[in-house]
Amino acid sequence: MSNNAFTRSVLLPVSAAEAFAWHERPGALERLIPPWERIRVEERSGGIRDGGRVVLRQQVGPLPLILEARHHGYAAGREFNDRMVRGPFARWDHRHSFEDRPETGECLLTDSIQFDAFGGSLANGFVRKQLERMFRYRHAVTRADLGFGKKWSGRPRLRVLVTGAGGLVGRALCPLLTTMGHEVVRLVRREPLEGDEVALSGLEKAGRIDAVVHLAGENVAGGRWTAGRKRRILQSREEGTRALVDQLSRLAVPPGVLVGASAIGIYGNRAEIPCREGDAPGTGFLSEVCQAWERETHRAERFGARVVCLRIGLVLSPAGGVLEKLLPVFRAGLGGPIGRGGRWMSWISIDDLVAVILRALMDEGMAGPVNAVAPEPVTNAGFSRELGRALGRPSLIPVPPVALRLAFGEMAGQTLLSSARVGAAVLEAGGYEFRHRRIDAAFRHLLGTGEDDSKITQG
Repeated sequence: MSNNAFTRSVLLPVSAAEAFAWHERPGALERLIPPWERIRVEERSGGIRDGGRVVLRQQVGPLPLILEARHHGYAAGREFNDRMVRGPFARWDHRHSFEDRPETGECLLTDSIQFDAFGGSLANGFVRKQLERMFRYRHAVTRADLGFGKKWSGRPRLRVLVTGAGGLVGRALCPLLTTMGHEVVRLVRREPLEGDEVALSGLEKAGRIDAVVHLAGENVAGGRWTAGRKRRILQSREEGTRALVDQLSRLAVPPGVLVGASAIGIYGNRAEIPCREGDAPGTGFLSEVCQAWERETHRAERFGARVVCLRIGLVLSPAGGVLEKLLPVFRAGLGGPIGRGGRWMSWISIDDLVAVILRALMDEGMAGPVNAVAPEPVTNAGFSRELGRALGRPSLIPVPPVALRLAFGEMAGQTLLSSARVGAAVLEAGGYEFRHRRIDAAFRHLLGTGEDDSKITQG
């Protein structure tokens, strides 16, 4: 049997002990799964210590693939290993090693994999390319997360209630919180199943709640805006937020901070006019929803909570949302701008959004409306061009606006055909360091199609 080897290293801005501890915390594996991979953790036990077990389920086309690994070779602060015992490889042994660099206060993380794929040299060559892509992403995330954690290491660890934890943003946020040492409690509408789940009616028995992140709400882009759907969209945000705040107010010790999701739809269609947090709301259904949403969120100030309303732009992730829907079209070479492509799109990568949410929890000086967008919005033409470039596909076929109006009705006019040139004034004034300021860099990272700027070595 051949013995193929892959090795890649990255310099991390913390000590080996701190980097090792990050990998031991709940959520580390989820943080490291690239968003383009349809992988979820099915089972786990024992952490990364010897005998620890993890079972992953990967969707490959219509077929599910099960991968099971067992951990061995645990040496606290220095290394741990995982060996595949069930899955698509004849051999897979992954060593994670950590080495201090005292002269700089950093450490070197090295991932070394010995592998053999079924299918011979062609399969092994394909696997190597996929490993390069995967670990480019993993190392960029690890370095950025640890750098963020180092900056806020002096703040107390929080017990955070999260609504909408199963959505696109919640699935990325919860692992970030737990790897930073915080505890997550998931608020669910059904009967709670796991130890970290709680229903709204049982909140008073859930123990201490230091902070709340409120993400839940009916999907705005889930279909045509019928009268019934519009009613559900509004009620889920207005009445849902009201019920949450009322229940929080009844706690013996209410939370000290509430970070609520809102949207840049509050500004309405502004064409070319730049938007800042202090601007007046616009018009239209989405603006009315966001105004009601923020109004109910601010009611938490009555019991002394610091309230942050994040006005979220277009969230970029291949794991969901608009980008997931666009990828098949653009990969087929059929993508392009809407009309002439002049409408402004204010976006944010999923990595930056969850980091902004965590920053809002940590930063006691942050309050009120905050535009959660990258500082460099793009036109629709620019968005289409850069997505095509990231995928290596042409993006020249325009989409007639009339077709979108026919397909989606009012919803198209206030989402796909609206123009919002929104700036990140509050975040930039507060010193937030964006992971992805430019959309081309965001696409390369999220889709795994280009090199990042992490300090890496490769062999």
